[in-house]
Amino acid sequence: MIGQVTSGHASRARADQIDTFLGQPTRRYTDGAVTGLPQAWAECDLIVSHLALGATTRILAPLLASKKADPGVVVIDDAGRFVIPLVGGHAGGANDLATRIAEGLGATAVLTTATDATGVPGLDTLGWHWSGDVAAVTRAILDGRPVTVRRSQPWPLPPLPATVRVLGPDDEEPVGVVARVLVTDQITEPGDLATVVLNPPSLVAGMGCNRGTDATALRALLEQTLEQAGLAIGSLAAITTVDVKADEPGLVALAAQLGAPLVTYAAGQLAAVEVPNPSAAPEAAVGTPSVAEASVLVHGAVLIVEKKRTPAATCSIGRIPARGRLTVIGLGPGSRDLTTPRAQQAIRQASVVVGYRPYVAQVKDLLRPGVRIASTPMGKEEERTATAIRLAREGNNVALVCSGDPAIYAMASPTLEQGTEGIDLEIIPGVTASLAASAILGAPLGHDHATISLSDLHTDWATILTRLRAAAEADLVTVLYNPRSRTRLHHLPDALAIFAEHRPPTTPVAVVEEADRPGQVVTLATLADFDPDVVNMNSLVVVGSSTTRYLPAGTGRTAMVTPRDYHWMER
Repeated sequence: MIGQVTSGHASRARADQIDTFLGQPTRRYTDGAVTGLPQAWAECDLIVSHLALGATTRILAPLLASKKADPGVVVIDDAGRFVIPLVGGHAGGANDLATRIAEGLGATAVLTTATDATGVPGLDTLGWHWSGDVAAVTRAILDGRPVTVRRSQPWPLPPLPATVRVLGPDDEEPVGVVARVLVTDQITEPGDLATVVLNPPSLVAGMGCNRGTDATALRALLEQTLEQAGLAIGSLAAITTVDVKADEPGLVALAAQLGAPLVTYAAGQLAAVEVPNPSAAPEAAVGTPSVAEASVLVHGAVLIVEKKRTPAATCSIGRIPARGRLTVIGLGPGSRDLTTPRAQQAIRQASVVVGYRPYVAQVKDLLRPGVRIASTPMGKEEERTATAIRLAREGNNVALVCSGDPAIYAMASPTLEQGTEGIDLEIIPGVTASLAASAILGAPLGHDHATISLSDLHTDWATILTRLRAAAEADLVTVLYNPRSRTRLHHLPDALAIFAEHRPPTTPVAVVEEADRPGQVVTLATLADFDPDVVNMNSLVVVGSSTTRYLPAGTGRTAMVTPRDYHWMER
């Protein structure tokens, strides 16, 4: 629950605006800050104070108890220019809320926690269960003192400064280390050094039970099973069972208590899985000889603890294999405000960034300290994708960056073609060059259109000519990628000659060079007077259809428009 304490008409209007872009209603406190702030403190998880920072501090100071229990508090100045997390920056979620509000208001988030200020990841903000001395270990990292990270499995880590050394499970502890981070799903004693234990969500508990078994009995069985195996309950990622138990009150309550999803599978799906310990009892009751073990396996986990049972319930444990992550990211046409927030966030979270050198340079300001960079020159696409896949398979969080959209003449298809089994993969779309150029020109892609690359490095010229003729005959607006280079001089004139056979000489043809970059140049012409010499490899050529035309727009602007043929518009 988010509460907003307002202090006047302007702040109430801003609170309405915040509700809109957060996508949820907030609880309002409008009877004055002296009453409203303490009331919100008692009732809400997060508080937005539309009051001066000092006044907010004085009212809330007597209420402070613990950073693990206090709500997060964000203060917004009266002009709506600055959003400041006051309390609970990490644990209370105030930093994240301040960032979201600042983005929505067009304001500046003032993050003063040391990790946010320096770009070092907060150990308590990774979304993993944690325990230990976060303050001491974080201070050692920030001070540049030697710290080690030891993983029992190759779970992906965020970027870490050079003074933090990542060890394998069997590596010896270096001399002089002052703090350490243990990444494990096993029960672990911290030892003498300042230590933080991180439990990644890697364990799956398969559970079956008699009707009416309560959450207390189920939790006792689960905790006993985990403890006997030396496994940490903080790493529990899911509870799995058969679908007829989806509404079993005890299982539903247990999942809610532990903050883990209850995932169910059909009895027939479970019955098809071979398990170590099948039983006639569940087969007679719910239609499958195994619930606990089979549901773990169907969930994609490796069975590491076979079925344990009580008279009322069964439990088995599986481990989701540790997998690296590869995110293929489209940066858009070049300007930062056309790189999506999702793409920017993925780059900030990456521990390794791979890409063509100019594209990596384009996002260097987003990279956190300790990020590894693997950049390659033009023409090394196969090497680039192979490197990204290999690094992900080694347990890294890898960002493979490319311009425009990764699935349009870019790196998504070669990445998938090389094979990405065994890693988590995400493709983040970007604003491709054709969309950027279309917006600059007006609306040339307002109706059916095609995109064709004139580069014959990967496609033979005869095939490209066949596609050009098809687009010309179909009267499609056509966007020509890779239209001209120092050695490919005849390709664009040949393409335009094909369009001239099917379109009038007055057909608009436009060029956008360096779209949405400082050197942007727009050239408007027709098929009859178009000069291919104005085109280079940083250009995009848009050939209109027979209905495309130039229209006046705005204040003295000429727009290239392909009518959508809306019947309600007067002709």
